[in-house]
Amino acid sequence: MKKNMYSLMLSEDVIREIDRMASEKNTNRSNLVNQILAEYVSLITPEKHIQNIFDIIENMFGQNQSYMLYSQPNDLTMSIKSSLKYHYRPTIRYEVEMYRTPKETIGQLKIIFRTTSSELMLELTQFFKIWMQLEKIYIHHYFSQGAIEYGMENGKFLRSFAVPNDSDYSEEQIGKAISNYIAAFDEILKQYLAGNFRSTQDIEKRYLAYLNSGVQII
Repeated sequence: MKKNMYSLMLSEDVIREIDRMASEKNTNRSNLVNQILAEYVSLITPEKHIQNIFDIIENMFGQNQSYMLYSQPNDLTMSIKSSLKYHYRPTIRYEVEMYRTPKETIGQLKIIFRTTSSELMLELTQFFKIWMQLEKIYIHHYFSQGAIEYGMENGKFLRSFAVPNDSDYSEEQIGKAISNYIAAFDEILKQYLAGNFRSTQDIEKRYLAYLNSGVQII
């Protein structure tokens, strides 16, 4: 949704109240006025669209005490923190970023981990490689070429989000698809670190169980 600059004559009392509300919502005057006017004329702004998706994710994870969720109103990112059952119980953070103007991709997942353990780093790296290989085998053909991309940085694993070809997901479908993806990834990762898989084939079976459970892929 393109934005342009306009001049409005508003009373000081209105501006004072707008600024107070904007501060409470951790946004600025322009964004809040834009949101208020959009709601008044029944338009969904990109920020509102993203917030609706985040609300769905929060509802799906909110009842599970294994996760800690954090997001700010009008923010484009949401964080989900989970503890790994690995010696000193390090944490891993799933940071969901949604794009205001999506094209081939609609957002990105950043999986962020902080560890000084070379052993844990090696195991995480190996798991990410297995996960990428499974996705390339089973789901990449559903998406446009290059829509699903990966990146591995120091302490981060990145994965883009996209909607399959010829599909048009609703906000609820996007929110549920992202939630199910993160929940499956987190559960399979924890089982892997706990030594519950005897081979890569066991991981593959669990991954296929996730795909065949009726979830929408993303």
